[in-house]
Amino acid sequence: MTLEICYILAAILFIVGLKRLNSPTTARNGNMLSAVGMFLAVAATLCSGDLDYRYIVAGLVIGGAIGGAAARMIEMTAIPEMVALFNGFGGIASLLVGWGEFHSGRTELGSGTLAAIGFAVVIGGVTFSGSVTAYGKLSGKIAGRPVMFTGQQLANAILLIVTLICSALMVAGPGFAADYRLFAVIAVLSLVLGVLAVLPIGGADMPVVISLLNSYSGLAACAAGFVILNKVLIVSGALVGASGIILTKIMCKAMNRSLTNVLFSGFGATVASHGAKTEGAVNPMTPDDAYYVLEAARSVVIAPGYGMAVAQAQHVVRELGQLLEDNGCEVHYAIHPVAGRMPGHMNVLLAEANVPYDQLVEPDAVNSIMETVDVGLVIGANDVVNPAARDDKNSPIYGMPVIDIARARTVFVLKRSMASGFAGIENPLFFRNNTRMLFGDAKSTVSALVASFKA
Repeated sequence: MTLEICYILAAILFIVGLKRLNSPTTARNGNMLSAVGMFLAVAATLCSGDLDYRYIVAGLVIGGAIGGAAARMIEMTAIPEMVALFNGFGGIASLLVGWGEFHSGRTELGSGTLAAIGFAVVIGGVTFSGSVTAYGKLSGKIAGRPVMFTGQQLANAILLIVTLICSALMVAGPGFAADYRLFAVIAVLSLVLGVLAVLPIGGADMPVVISLLNSYSGLAACAAGFVILNKVLIVSGALVGASGIILTKIMCKAMNRSLTNVLFSGFGATVASHGAKTEGAVNPMTPDDAYYVLEAARSVVIAPGYGMAVAQAQHVVRELGQLLEDNGCEVHYAIHPVAGRMPGHMNVLLAEANVPYDQLVEPDAVNSIMETVDVGLVIGANDVVNPAARDDKNSPIYGMPVIDIARARTVFVLKRSMASGFAGIENPLFFRNNTRMLFGDAKSTVSALVASFKA
């Protein structure tokens, strides 16, 4: 009875914690509540049975040491690939739970339990190998562009069908269930399917992939809960799975694309040849000249992107924003849902720099007034501020909701070079008459602007 009460309390903490993640002001508290709920669930489970605590303590010490060291050593720019690995570890944990249950009682398991095992193994395997592949793409160890070959979609479909058939055979009866070879085939095929499913996805779609894999890890955990009949694992897995699917839908809406298009189109493989040819000249500017424009500005909208994360410029950006406010300027940070490499990437970076939450706004909140904004400051962003999404019907990103910063009276773009963004297409914003390019490292450029204000 005490165990069930602890599980109910843990489930309540999960739900309340997830709800509090809706707002930046309560997100840290919500994360802590969920962590307390997980600690309560784990502690209650460990105290409920006759377990060999030697292995459990060893696992806690080793895993805790690795996790703690990794979390402290990781750079903020590497958080997306770390999240990808976390998703993968969740998937492989569910696969191993299914494997352990299958190994311990494969000749006596009912069809319902075998079905749950099959689901946990398939989804867990896809999540693990897919997440490791996503990690490789995000960290640069694997090419970020889509990797495709002729007949890839057909091959993936055949792999999926064969995996499902093998799973059905495993559930069909004890004769099949007792055959370890069939189980091994299911596990291997799911791992291969995860790799082949993520390879065709380009860097521009990584936020969606991370969100989807997060959902998969939750579904795998939910299935593992059914395998070992653990209620809190079922609840927590279902919450993660459902929230991940909802977030994936939000990400797809932010790009005006369907999930099917994201998963199977190979976006970024050949898009560079599409869209209207950009005409005009690039107008470079020095930070000293940009300072005079910013000093006179009464309203500034800052659009951060992955380039800001790479330069680790969030703290000096925050300092510049504060100096602008002290000078009587109204400052907002326009955050696009798919800016960066994972959902909420820009929010995390700016929160680390203590940017006030009320200054973080969604594109819809500023697009309607963008023509009244004196200066639009683009820091390391590209595709999410590309006006071709609004103006060029031949562009691959046409129809994608973007930050209409091109409509600001003056636009400053901080960028290392004229290289294209994740989508691999040219940005006509750089050639507009009201745009000035500030080439160089974003942190150095913003630091120069800060120095000018202080001087």
